[in-house]
Amino acid sequence: MFVWDIDPVLLRMGPVQIRYYGIMFLATIMCGWWCWRWQMLRGGYDEEKAERFLIIGVIAVIGGSRLGHVLFYEFDRFMANPIEILKVWKGGLASHGATIGLMIALAWYAKREKMRVLEVTDRFAMSAAIGATFVRIGNFFNSEIVGRATDVPWAVKFPRSYYDYRLPVESVPWRHPSQLYEALMGTIVFATLYLIDRRYKESRPLGLLSGLFLVQYFTFRFCVEFVKEFQTLVPGRSFFTMGQYLSIPFVFIGIGMIVLALRNGQPTNQLAPVSRKKAKRRG
Repeated sequence: MFVWDIDPVLLRMGPVQIRYYGIMFLATIMCGWWCWRWQMLRGGYDEEKAERFLIIGVIAVIGGSRLGHVLFYEFDRFMANPIEILKVWKGGLASHGATIGLMIALAWYAKREKMRVLEVTDRFAMSAAIGATFVRIGNFFNSEIVGRATDVPWAVKFPRSYYDYRLPVESVPWRHPSQLYEALMGTIVFATLYLIDRRYKESRPLGLLSGLFLVQYFTFRFCVEFVKEFQTLVPGRSFFTMGQYLSIPFVFIGIGMIVLALRNGQPTNQLAPVSRKKAKRRG
């Protein structure tokens, strides 16, 4: 058990602030870009084609996650003062909104670049897992999205959190470090996708990585929500949290994508060999 009372601002230079969250977001963009570029170049596409998604992807993540938070978690507050929607530096980004924003952006990019949508999402899946990891570490530095009160040996006090900042430190409850749970979750998802990709490379079934990401991430997210503090729905009136309700559709979509990927056996790269199952069926 320990007290997490870290200032979320790393450096102050007059009106300019450098926050840990911002550093984690920058790390997400850089590492995610490297992974996306690697996947695109290995698939036979040039760097210019890969670069054309960079700005689109950043806008989709920020815009989608912000609008998702507004619509799903604090709609009334933001409608009362809409200008607050633009103040993303104050926090309030939803991973479900980011996922929806990215899916729309990836589909648009695929159409524009005359690529198959599932190939694009497969090549982006590991980048998404990287983002899921770094952003939650940023949440931990911000003392936000905290867990519920607990007495587990690894519990943490968050005296700067939205729920506890008015309390003296000795009265702040011990909580689950749910941000770290989700950061670990993102790492596991990335490792799984990497191992599958390493095994099959360009001959992996089309849509497999996309489906695995959705099933793993949102199943883990559903489970972690049981120890996260309620953000919008009233405890006692709803068995599930808003995050759990939003995760369920993504899990089923992911399962459907995995089933279709394994059944069809079509490779991600159209130039790669087809799977034995499909080759046998053709023969």
